[in-house]
Amino acid sequence: MEQNISALLNSTFYYRLEKSRKALHSHPEVAEGEINTAAYIKNYLKTLSPDQLMSQVGGHGVIASFNGSKTGPHLLFRAELDALPIQEENTFRHRSTNEGVSHKCGHDGHMAILLGLAQKLSSHRPKKGKISMLFQPAEETGAGAEKVFQDAQFQSLNPDFVFALHNLPGYPMHQIVVKSGAFTASVKSLIIKFFGKTAHAAEPEKGINPAFAISQLITSIIELSNNDAETDNFALITPVHLHVGSPDYGISPGYAEARLTIRTWTDRGMNKLGEALLNQIDEIAKNNHLKYETAWTHVFRANHNDQEAVKAVRKAAEAGKFSLHEKNYPFKWGEDFGIFTQKFKGAMFGLGAGETTSALHNPDYDFPDELIQTGVEMFYHIATQFIE
Repeated sequence: MEQNISALLNSTFYYRLEKSRKALHSHPEVAEGEINTAAYIKNYLKTLSPDQLMSQVGGHGVIASFNGSKTGPHLLFRAELDALPIQEENTFRHRSTNEGVSHKCGHDGHMAILLGLAQKLSSHRPKKGKISMLFQPAEETGAGAEKVFQDAQFQSLNPDFVFALHNLPGYPMHQIVVKSGAFTASVKSLIIKFFGKTAHAAEPEKGINPAFAISQLITSIIELSNNDAETDNFALITPVHLHVGSPDYGISPGYAEARLTIRTWTDRGMNKLGEALLNQIDEIAKNNHLKYETAWTHVFRANHNDQEAVKAVRKAAEAGKFSLHEKNYPFKWGEDFGIFTQKFKGAMFGLGAGETTSALHNPDYDFPDELIQTGVEMFYHIATQFIE
């Protein structure tokens, strides 16, 4: 009888979280516009009576904290609020209702997991220390973590450990993926503008056409890159946008623009590669008699996993009887949780989302609801190692 009641309560617990995940999925908002998402999270947390509830943290961020009765470590767990500017292709009932915006990175699922942790803590308060849950805005642009970190509300917390997870399509369902040291790449994007002189297409010598500089830039990118993810000197430069002139056949253009995304395993490697790239751009501009401007944007620092924090993740996987995969090299994508792991002891780990699940940022991706329970259990097992 008691076992049946326990199973029913557990089923009700996760049904509510799944319902919330689908509600969040249906109403996605892009970075720095997560007004309704933040309001939904705040209202949900209010029902759980946390000891502290902050809003408007670093923009639309929300933080809830539960305090223990005795002094102890302060743990912070993080999820992301924002969605992507991608049109959803799915036709299920909880599909996005916002045109051109959808949760294609699983942040809806990450939020549901963190709400689940808060729900558990509301009925099982920590015996000591403090546990905070950060629902962070603007992860996809790399701006959110920095703004949260600079916010006085966040600075009042000063956690001892920070943890986050990310779902991973392509890995077995429920598998936990860990790695000490760098877990995700250091990522930056660069905007390059070349200024020449417009001329008649029949007399290009009377102008300065930057198209040749763009072609030389692409060649230099190939020479600077090493897209072998199984090497320590991994360095990837990807052209994501190129613009030269207009489709008017009588005009030799005088302006060109290139946008590149750059990835390395470490911030140190990023600085080295960035300097080499800027030197190449300067040389190309001089050789083509062009003026130019550059600007860095969308900066994601490498996630550096602390050994003690990773050990806690491993123990949590063991406690939950989840399969554990030790990764040899970091993931190539960027995640702005890196700013937290560079300031505090902490770790980001992966949560296998199924080998046949659509890839992240694909129009037909949807977060698997069965992962919610795995994520909640992982976070709770990590927390209990420090606060029980």
